[in-house]
Amino acid sequence: MKLAQVRQFREKLRTHSEKELGDELVALRKEQFALRMQRATGQAPKPDQFGSARRNIARVKTALRARQIAGGGKGK
Repeated sequence: MKLAQVRQFREKLRTHSEKELGDELVALRKEQFALRMQRATGQAPKPDQFGSARRNIARVKTALRARQIAGGGKGK
């Protein structure tokens, strides 16, 4: 992802509700799983997609955790 795309993605995450962030996290996990399956079956996904998916998952988790902290929530 280019820097402008990363900033746009972060802004999008800030506007989402916790439920929407959870749904986004599930979608990114499914994408990550699909990439692993493609690699295992011999199809060749672009190597940078693995890192991109992992970083996007981390961004969503960070946004969720920041909301929990701001809201006074304790649990994960």
